[in-house]
Amino acid sequence: MSIKQTLGDHFVDAAPAGQLSGAAPRPHTDLMHRYLDPSTSLAEILFGLIMTLTFTLSAGLIIEDEGREGARQLLIAVLGCNIAWGIIDAALYLMGQLFDRGRLRRLGRAIRETDQANAAALVADELEPLVGDVLTPVERNDLYRRVAANVAARPPQASRITKADWLGAFTSFVLVVLTSLPAALPFLLIDDARLALRVSNAVLLALLFIVGASWARHTESKPWLVGTIFLLCGTALVLAAIALGG
Repeated sequence: MSIKQTLGDHFVDAAPAGQLSGAAPRPHTDLMHRYLDPSTSLAEILFGLIMTLTFTLSAGLIIEDEGREGARQLLIAVLGCNIAWGIIDAALYLMGQLFDRGRLRRLGRAIRETDQANAAALVADELEPLVGDVLTPVERNDLYRRVAANVAARPPQASRITKADWLGAFTSFVLVVLTSLPAALPFLLIDDARLALRVSNAVLLALLFIVGASWARHTESKPWLVGTIFLLCGTALVLAAIALGG
């Protein structure tokens, strides 16, 4: 069992009754956040939007020279790029999960191989930023000793990719790929390729604002302000990528 799982077993028992009852976040039931935390899922969407905008904002000459055929080539390029980056992001997600699990496994081995005082200190280094001022010093020290004893008493487990990891990687892939669809819809509904391109860009820019507003709701910020910041920063990143040949 990892130290994070051990923390889950003992944190509530160690805290005074009712102290954490209002702080525990609700589990996510929607598909997008079931396997990825909101920060990761929104970041994947933001990345996909920026990738798509990098193509569509620089595609004016292609559309002007080749019309509908140019639009078709643009859509194929956008979809292919987002599929490729979705696969890469999924692989990086799995690597990150294995890295974190291996790091905690190494920490567990260090706890088993040292004395009780040093083991509690190792746990404190890991959990102090999370526990913070929620518990008193005495309660924190008791928690660290209990977690260290629990980890030391359990046999080490091999790091492996779980079903939840695969589903998280798949969700990451899907989020990046789906961001290319809003760019494609105007070209399917509007015959004028140049007008469709303008509508496509407008839709993607609006989605940048929506992603920022969604981010704000998870951080208790002002949705209109964060949405505007995401819109401006996202546009600036896209323009920088185009200027650098990306």
